[in-house]
Amino acid sequence: MDLNCDLGESFGAWTMGDDAAMFPLISSANIACGFHAGDGRTMLASCRRAARYGVAVGAHVAYRDLAGFGRRAMDIEPAELAADVLYQLAALAGIARTAGTRVAYVKPHGALYNRIVHDRAQAAAVLEAVRSFDASLPVLGLPGSAVLELAAEAGQPVRREAFVDRGYRPDGTLIPRGEPGALLSDLEQIADRAVGFARGGGVDSLCVHGDTPGAVGMAALVRRRLDAAGIAVRSFV
Repeated sequence: MDLNCDLGESFGAWTMGDDAAMFPLISSANIACGFHAGDGRTMLASCRRAARYGVAVGAHVAYRDLAGFGRRAMDIEPAELAADVLYQLAALAGIARTAGTRVAYVKPHGALYNRIVHDRAQAAAVLEAVRSFDASLPVLGLPGSAVLELAAEAGQPVRREAFVDRGYRPDGTLIPRGEPGALLSDLEQIADRAVGFARGGGVDSLCVHGDTPGAVGMAALVRRRLDAAGIAVRSFV
């Protein structure tokens, strides 16, 4: 079972999360590409850490929204969105190559991730960018989402994930941040959910958020529980 985390989200003098402690615990890193977070120096440091620990690099593409951390809904023309996603992919791929690794998959971030669960026009724009860049790159997303449906129809590899630290609605979508139950804090509950998701099938990857309070402790406990359950943690690529 893959264990992924959103990393590389520091910007300039502003630090987000404890990336140095998180990288040894995970198998895949969703690295910010400069649009919602991250900058060139952070991207390079993240890719170097990924190479050092054998962690797969994912392009964490987002809306152009540094001020809102990519969590504000945006109505963007599909052609513009496709170009923005392609820009981010190309930037991270170039940096990853100089660090001795490569972009191995794509995972949209925040508001874009949630928008393309149901918005087929924006989902198609994201997929257009990914396919034009590399038709073999897996797209990581929410089970049942429009972007994964379109990707599968087009022959693009898809991978499905579950969030161990987020609450779900009855329809399988995420409870929006700011609403009751959106963020889970009970580490024992989170670790139990992780094992349940892994044993239940239907997902290829489990996500912990690097900006969640206590994220390193959470990831460490999840990793220990998976190991104790005999579930090997390894990248899906």
